[in-house]
Amino acid sequence: MSDLREEAAQSKAWPFEEARRILKRFEKTPPEKGYVLFETGYGPSGLPHIGTFGEVARTSMVMRAFRELSDIPTRLVCFSDDLDGMRKIPSNVPNSESLIEHLQRPLTSVPDPFGEYESFGHYNNAMLRRFLDTFGFEYEFISATEFYRSGKFDAILLRAVEKYDEIMKVMLASLREERQQTYSIFLPIHPETGRVLYVPMKSVNAKDGTITFDTDDGDEMTLPVTGGNVKLQWKPDFGARWAALGVDFEMYGKDHSTNTPIYDKICRILGQPAPEHFSYE
Repeated sequence: MSDLREEAAQSKAWPFEEARRILKRFEKTPPEKGYVLFETGYGPSGLPHIGTFGEVARTSMVMRAFRELSDIPTRLVCFSDDLDGMRKIPSNVPNSESLIEHLQRPLTSVPDPFGEYESFGHYNNAMLRRFLDTFGFEYEFISATEFYRSGKFDAILLRAVEKYDEIMKVMLASLREERQQTYSIFLPIHPETGRVLYVPMKSVNAKDGTITFDTDDGDEMTLPVTGGNVKLQWKPDFGARWAALGVDFEMYGKDHSTNTPIYDKICRILGQPAPEHFSYE
């Protein structure tokens, strides 16, 4: 062991303590995927800010500490939730009134009010990458829209259909009675209006990989959960993303800490170990 690695192994600094915790996951067997995956998330309904910087910076510190302790390769993914529906009109964009008709459409289906990119989601994603590149962060960018629509998420979505009752049991235990009546882990995207629908399921067919529901207009519709026709509610999405990517470490603000057991349970239900986490103020 080199002097530098020995010092890292003994360091009391928090990034090294976190790195040692991650390394313990692989004491017996190295990761099957060949690397340790660190993840950060970004909500592109607004521009990146100091909180975005802090999350990526802290995660990068842990990743660099891990590299001092181990020769296992590492990757850092910045995942943009750009398939989320736009739930309110941003107040700091030009021509904001023109966005009203696009409420509840995925951010990557909302026109860019600045007129520079394919969509509002694409604009904010570009600002994120420019922001991170300015500080020289080493990362890989993943768009939820691309992840869902390309089929990269299909296997986990089909598994979520198979495990629907188990995941619903986890989620319903965390919800108030009124919310329980209408909740579903799946959010269909209407093929005509393009809007993300918050509607209960009438049936979930594990054999066909489909869901059946009534639209806001009362019309019954059946959609496959694959191919970007459906997205997951944000809490199940957290756990499913961890399972799909094989995430080993993610940190987030304390506002997420009460939901961590939910994310972990869903990740395990979907067949993967939950990652290590770290929460901050």
